Amino acid sequence: MARFLPLIAGCALGVLPFLAAAQQQQPSAGDDPVVARVNGEDIHRSAVLEFASKLPPQYQAQLVQLYPLLVQRLIDFRLAGEAGRTAGLADDAEVRRRVAEAETRAIRDVYLEREMDRRITEDALRIRYDEYLAANPPQTEQRARHILVETEEKARALIAELDAGADFAELAKANSTGPSASEGGDLGYFTADRMVPEFAAAASALAPGEYSRVPVKTQFGWHIIKVEDRRQTQPPSFEEMKSQLREDMASEVVQAVFDDLRKTAQVEVLPAGTSMLTDGAESQ
Repeated sequence: MARFLPLIAGCALGVLPFLAAAQQQQPSAGDDPVVARVNGEDIHRSAVLEFASKLPPQYQAQLVQLYPLLVQRLIDFRLAGEAGRTAGLADDAEVRRRVAEAETRAIRDVYLEREMDRRITEDALRIRYDEYLAANPPQTEQRARHILVETEEKARALIAELDAGADFAELAKANSTGPSASEGGDLGYFTADRMVPEFAAAASALAPGEYSRVPVKTQFGWHIIKVEDRRQTQPPSFEEMKSQLREDMASEVVQAVFDDLRKTAQVEVLPAGTSMLTDGAESQ
């Protein structure tokens, strides 16, 4: 685990604001047990999990292995915080500056979160869902098999075998050069836009259970197509889309909040704010 130490140590500054908040929470004994105690002060499992959430994804995936090390690092942070207080840093100018910055960030974030809660209502989400349905009407999709060969003559010979009663899936396994050959040529369900035009048109002209009596030429070769089923796509339900709709609306709402705030604010962008190459001396 020693190889993780530099990374976790490097995360220290990023998680310090969180630690102050997380350690003040009142956990329930059942689902948030105490994992360590430093000079009589508890550290809860929730603090460890939140710390882990700040790590890069590849390390979050190793949480089980890293968990004991994370606990030890939180103990170190707690000790360092206590040492800083003992040294009188609570009144240090740099500490006060960082606390003020953290407070501003917290106020900003809570304000935006509450604006999102106020504006992204159930009715607003349902309106957005209806708009999605209107823009994405049900489509016809079909399930088909195909046999892909290199020549028209080979395709016609296989059609003759089908006419004589041969099994389509078995012929596909034995003769098709396509990647679906091992599945008996089964392509699963697809909409027309997922296939090249010639293939899509030929498949759409067949009734379920029918196969093409004439080989179909595409850029990939010669196809014999059999349609197994045809159905209409079903849109996701409102509940299934609710989280995604909220996420999509969130960025729009935040931008709308910013736009509203600018309407009543006095904002001046100086020359030095228009380009990094601009000399800011004239704006002093």
